[in-house]
Amino acid sequence: MLIVGLGNPGIEYEKTRHNVGFKVVEMLANTLGVSVCRKGYKSLWGKGKINNKDVFLAKPQTFVNLSGESVFALLKGLNIDPASLLIIHDDLDLPFGEVRVKKSGGSGGHNGLRSIINILGTGDFGRIRVGIGRPPGRQDPAVYVLKPFTKGQREEAEFAVKNASDAALAIVKDGYEVVMNEFNRG
Repeated sequence: MLIVGLGNPGIEYEKTRHNVGFKVVEMLANTLGVSVCRKGYKSLWGKGKINNKDVFLAKPQTFVNLSGESVFALLKGLNIDPASLLIIHDDLDLPFGEVRVKKSGGSGGHNGLRSIINILGTGDFGRIRVGIGRPPGRQDPAVYVLKPFTKGQREEAEFAVKNASDAALAIVKDGYEVVMNEFNRG
């Protein structure tokens, strides 16, 4: 399985809402004792095992809106079918801190997912959506996603990252149906 967290490379984006996918992959890598520092396939990536299954973790280095380029390179280079792909990303349409799991679908307006779907020619891959909520007032969503979490949101954001990491582990161990029943309640 290939688990890809979406985000933007560079220190200036490190703590932004758009980089929640990177944060989940970093937590997952820490849990598994995997280093995500190999350079290749337009990504930083590493390899580990969950229940004796090979799992690849990756953080694309192409910026969110061009994620499809790195995901395609990873799938091709690592010889992985899109059906064994799990994308972790921020979601404006989910309330802040909520985590949802999907087996497949469209882009939902997320430019990173749109790029991946356009390049792969399919939306038949898993996703873990991490809610970042809607921007306040009339703030442009493109500006909102590139801002850091507020001081008051940081603790809940860390909790959401932990939940998403747990969901990814559970998908590899138990499959989507079990995990969707647990994480998609309410």
